[in-house]
Amino acid sequence: MVHAILEYQFLQNALFAGFLASIVCGVIGVIIIEKKLIMMSGGIAHTSYGGVGLGYLMGFEPILGAFLFAAAAALGIGFIKRKGGALFDIAIALFWSLGMALGIVFIAIMPGYPPDLSSYLFGNILSVTRSDLLLMSILTLVVILVVVILFNDWKAYLFDEEFAYIIGVRTAFLEYLLLILIAMTVVVLIRVVGIILALSLLTIPAAAAAMACGSLKKRMLYAVFLGSIFSVMGLCISYRTNMASGASIVILSALFYLASHFVHLIYSKMKRTRSVLQSEI
Repeated sequence: MVHAILEYQFLQNALFAGFLASIVCGVIGVIIIEKKLIMMSGGIAHTSYGGVGLGYLMGFEPILGAFLFAAAAALGIGFIKRKGGALFDIAIALFWSLGMALGIVFIAIMPGYPPDLSSYLFGNILSVTRSDLLLMSILTLVVILVVVILFNDWKAYLFDEEFAYIIGVRTAFLEYLLLILIAMTVVVLIRVVGIILALSLLTIPAAAAAMACGSLKKRMLYAVFLGSIFSVMGLCISYRTNMASGASIVILSALFYLASHFVHLIYSKMKRTRSVLQSEI
């Protein structure tokens, strides 16, 4: 596999794309889990399919269309969340289904033969191009800079949103900014695991890292590390078995999380038993 990576450009592109996806997932995924925005992230990801269809219909880059739709959904859902309260879940379902439906309609009314959208839906890390890598690199850099520059504000916002507002943190701005960052992350993930599976890679490494430590910074670093391992191993499995790359990465991630959760439960039970025995003594 190492020899093949050194020899083939498409494998080098795939490896680099996996690292970029791991970085944004590790950073944004931790925040998403902490703020309980998992289903909102899924809604944003699936809404982006409408942008992919519009890009093909209008003749511009589908990834750009995906970002526009994802950003619009993020801001729309975020506004309803802050203003509508009970309508929040309905808004997620609305944008989720509407985006997918529009994508289907846009592709259906295209002249000529419809394109193969499986790589956008399920990902194909082996087909990542240099232009894809350039876009992914720019988006990853933006995400990292925003999180690093405002890191103290993010910590206050995640710890207690009301307290953060009292001490002068612009919580509304941070929430809308977070939603835009999620939209950027979705675009990075589309070429790696696809729209359908993006939510898995966005949450599984971060959820596994949460079992290892409580520090926000360490959780992000652990999540980036785990995401990188999943991407590289999934890429190897995909290359060797000719299995879909996105599916390989996600299945590997899910199996690792389930195993880690099982071990964590056993360790917690043993720790509680030890504490009870010590208290009785």
